[in-house]
Amino acid sequence: MLRSSGGIVLRSKTPIPEEPGVTVTDEYLSHNTEYAKTFQGPLPLPPSKHIAIVACMDARIDVYRVLGINEGEAHVIRNAGGVVTDDVIRSLAISQRLLGTQEIILIHHTDCGMLTFTDDDFKRAIQDETGVKPRGRPSHSLTSPRTCASRCAASRTAPSSPNTSPCEGASSTSPPAGSTK
Repeated sequence: MLRSSGGIVLRSKTPIPEEPGVTVTDEYLSHNTEYAKTFQGPLPLPPSKHIAIVACMDARIDVYRVLGINEGEAHVIRNAGGVVTDDVIRSLAISQRLLGTQEIILIHHTDCGMLTFTDDDFKRAIQDETGVKPRGRPSHSLTSPRTCASRCAASRTAPSSPNTSPCEGASSTSPPAGSTK
């Protein structure tokens, strides 16, 4: 693993067990080929349950299994920390205004990796490796019901939002052990 002076892990040098010459991407594309053979589409473009979900990108959280979502039922938008950024608001606006979603669920979780560093540590780590200090900030903050509520409010008050969509914020445990609204 590479670490910067701020203690941030930028990338892992841990070898990934694989066949020689076969990448993880190759493996996943092979799975896609098999999946395509049994796909029961075509599905309609708008999600059938008229819902959009914003969640953390944490690989331990399987949003589809956690919520029991089937193919074609929901838009799932993921980023580091499940943060309602300008890009998430853009995606929600398209989801709501063009594709008919009417509800939003925002999912945060415990043990989130976004809580393991500060914005300054992150910027310093990038600058140490690349020589360029990034602009902006990772936009992380405590994952709590209050944070979920404020991020729901941000999604509703954006100029592109219909402002009428219910937004529920949920903070779940990682690994899963239930959730709280």
